Amino acid sequence: MKRARARGGLGDKVRSWWDGLPRAGQWAFGVPIAAVLILMTMYPPPLINTPNTNFALVMAQVTMLSLVAIGLNVVVGQAGLLDLGYVGFYAIGAYTVAMLTSPNSPWHKGGIFDSGWAWLACVPLAVLITSISGLILGTPTLRLRGDYLAIVTLGFGEIVRLLADNLRDITRGSAGLASIAYPVIGVSDEKPNGLFSAGNVQGPVSAGVAWFVAGLILVVAVLIIVGNLERSRVGRAWVAIREDEDAAEIMGVPTFKFKLWAFVIGAAIGGLSGALYAGQVQFVSPEKFNVINSMLFLVAVIIGGSGNKLGVIVGAFVIVYLPNRLMGVKVGDATLGDYKYLFFGLALVVLMIFRPQGMFPVRQKLLSYSRKVHLAIVGSRREKAQVNQ
Repeated sequence: MKRARARGGLGDKVRSWWDGLPRAGQWAFGVPIAAVLILMTMYPPPLINTPNTNFALVMAQVTMLSLVAIGLNVVVGQAGLLDLGYVGFYAIGAYTVAMLTSPNSPWHKGGIFDSGWAWLACVPLAVLITSISGLILGTPTLRLRGDYLAIVTLGFGEIVRLLADNLRDITRGSAGLASIAYPVIGVSDEKPNGLFSAGNVQGPVSAGVAWFVAGLILVVAVLIIVGNLERSRVGRAWVAIREDEDAAEIMGVPTFKFKLWAFVIGAAIGGLSGALYAGQVQFVSPEKFNVINSMLFLVAVIIGGSGNKLGVIVGAFVIVYLPNRLMGVKVGDATLGDYKYLFFGLALVVLMIFRPQGMFPVRQKLLSYSRKVHLAIVGSRREKAQVNQ
């Protein structure tokens, strides 16, 4: 037992401490941590500041990619479905907001989509449409497994990108859709277009900080929903399917239904992250939804720890922050940030050799009443130790 504990790394110790806290204790630690992150985004310390990029915008991108990683983790990490075309759902969410709110789009009809509430009105629509697209894609294809499913999903992502590039009358093709709506909040004489406007670059509360706070709120909300699902019957079914689908089916688990649930929920979160992306950059074009970005999404999940929703957030941070941080390090005529794909490829090779489960691997434990069981075991051990003394 002592040897097993000694092998545990710092991440395992932190996770064990966190899991041992009651829900109120977790919130008591989580809220101050979120406040510190917001202050760091407003006043970035020199050691972690990104030299050639706005640090607040980088952190806003981290929250956006964290949503992507959490959604993909539901599909890949929880249910064990290899999805290589997740960028397709991301693109559908972004284009839903763009086509409804951009004045360049023929689908822009004004009304609520021409007001300060336009972006907020489009977010639930983006989630709904991507959920339906996940249902349409998953119903005929989730009978497939492994490499066959991966090829189908990869094709889906490319089909979405090619449609966005070729339907020029609707999407304007490679010209893209500009002037996409964003939340018009905090309008003042100093900030006439509000806090979320791309032109808000002055002062501590810039557009990057505003989007970081909005993304952080969405990440926490999605984590709560996904965490409750993990501890429910749905989560236990996902784990059974991931470990051995045939055994789960023999034991009476309706595998197709729960795989479809995972696909639809993952698609919905992907649409939410796409809507967040469209509001942040206020411009959408097909080039941003290529296969490379889909692979980066998967890399974030693998590096962080497939199946661990908090681990994939760390993976998303690594994917976004490190290239921007290394943009200030010159190597000849280029910067280290330009070699990000080389670094990520090497990191994957090293991880597959020495730690294939990722930096923060998922812990196999009881998903139902796990906290009560854990506390009961700890309490009994303490009582035995007191008796022995």
